[in-house]
Amino acid sequence: MKNERTPVRSITAAAMIAAIYTVLTAIAAGFDLASGAVQVRFSEALTILPVFTPAAVPGLILGCLISNILTGCIVPDIVCGTLATALGAIGTRYLRNARQPVLATLPPFIANTVIVPFILAYGYQIPGGVPYFMLTVGAGELLSCVVLGSLVRRVLTPVSNRLFGE
Repeated sequence: MKNERTPVRSITAAAMIAAIYTVLTAIAAGFDLASGAVQVRFSEALTILPVFTPAAVPGLILGCLISNILTGCIVPDIVCGTLATALGAIGTRYLRNARQPVLATLPPFIANTVIVPFILAYGYQIPGGVPYFMLTVGAGELLSCVVLGSLVRRVLTPVSNRLFGE
């Protein structure tokens, strides 16, 4: 009986993570924080969730895709931004048992800091250049993924078995 419910639970968890990611991105967009040269997406704090459950990987990818569509991103941003989230989520899942917990926050930080500046410079043609955007996007990702992500991990770790059943 337990094996029959596992796929349903995983799909439900992924859908819930996608929905929460989308709502948090919409809130950040409401404050004009979700796009542009400096991006602080509160939703990026959720990129730590693959530490707790593999369902977070598709959940984050879907959440990013939906968020990028709903916030009016251009097609290269929708595709490449979602790819950055996918790489980050997979990397976090891979590093879930790292001796230093902060290491699991680095894949989404690195993926977004490397990929998003090219989208801003060449897709949106925002003046400033790739190195500048690496600094600004990197600063936002440092706050969202590393600082807030570490805080989310600390808060969820004691209750992770009840929440995720992993």
